[in-house]
Amino acid sequence: MITTVRVKFRPSTVKDHPGSIVYLVTHRRTVRQISTGYKIFSEEWDDKHSKVIPLYNERTAIIRQATQKLAWDIKRLNAIIVDLTNNGNGFTADDVVRKFQETANGHTLFGFMNEVISQLKRLGKVRTAETYTSTLHSFMGFRNDEDVMLDEINSDLMMEYEAFLKSNGVTMNTVSFYMRILRAVYNRAVEKELTVQDFPFKHVYTGIDKTVKRAVPLKAIRRIKELDLSLKPNLDFARDMFLFSFYTRGMSFIDMAYLDKSNLRNGVLSYRRRKTGQQMFIKWEKCMQDILDKYPVNETGYLLPIIRMPGRERMQYRNMQRFVNNKLKEISTMAGIQINLTMYVSRHSWASIAKSQNIPLSVISEGMGHDSENTTQIYLASLDSSAIDKANETILKKL
Repeated sequence: MITTVRVKFRPSTVKDHPGSIVYLVTHRRTVRQISTGYKIFSEEWDDKHSKVIPLYNERTAIIRQATQKLAWDIKRLNAIIVDLTNNGNGFTADDVVRKFQETANGHTLFGFMNEVISQLKRLGKVRTAETYTSTLHSFMGFRNDEDVMLDEINSDLMMEYEAFLKSNGVTMNTVSFYMRILRAVYNRAVEKELTVQDFPFKHVYTGIDKTVKRAVPLKAIRRIKELDLSLKPNLDFARDMFLFSFYTRGMSFIDMAYLDKSNLRNGVLSYRRRKTGQQMFIKWEKCMQDILDKYPVNETGYLLPIIRMPGRERMQYRNMQRFVNNKLKEISTMAGIQINLTMYVSRHSWASIAKSQNIPLSVISEGMGHDSENTTQIYLASLDSSAIDKANETILKKL
């Protein structure tokens, strides 16, 4: 007995209201209906070919999503019917519907990954959610926005994606970054029994290459510090943020942005790194205070003038980071520095300069010199805070 699946449009009984798209599963003359959840207008439906019409207006994105969902769902329903038929135990239309609904949520990569991203946001893991979103957007670009069933993810597909990334000039570390995130999502789907483990990442790169250090020498830091930017307040601000990061042993911009006034007490700046959760203690130096004194007191309660208004803090931090990095490029040219300055260069530079001053490796942990951040954390976790403060004081005196 042939089991069929049809896509039907049910117009709304209310004038000018959208109707519903449904699936009709027929088996042994029994018909069962499955709602797709998508609402479209009559003019957006091609009844002859049972498909959505791709009109180009403000509903283009909705229509595209509906088209993709119909294709995914029909493919999944047909696969379910084939599986039930091959089992040889007999089945009903209700069995098809039940099986489809059991796997309706998250059986495509885009859909499941969006669920994972939403969960990360609910757990407060905003930064991780952003990296997963970045990876998803990259893979969507590779697929030209065409989703893929979790069951269709295999080593050939991942090798094609790796080739796509390489052809677009993506570094191997970024290739590995995307692959490791996709692998984590895929393994989570396997754990939820949404697909069977097929080891699709066994032939793609998931390691970590040593990166070229982006550091400038002490004389370059001095040139940056001595630039006359009195008539260029935007560049002056960017320079101050760069130097503050350098003064504080290469503090990351996000940690700088979220420094609270309460983090500075009794001549010690203490904060917990957002990336690793590690507690940091830095002796407060005059050069740090000089930067703070240049700007009005931040009414938001934050120490630095990066987040200046309550609400949407993360958006303010990210916008300001882009602004500062763009201005640092201008400063690079003015100071005659060959590489483009970014906030991250300050972190590399502190570690590199500390090494050149014969400060022990165990004290500086060489920041970017290890093959993995775990090694760096092991070094930093065992350090005496006074030793680090002494190292920082030594470097600052050289300016």
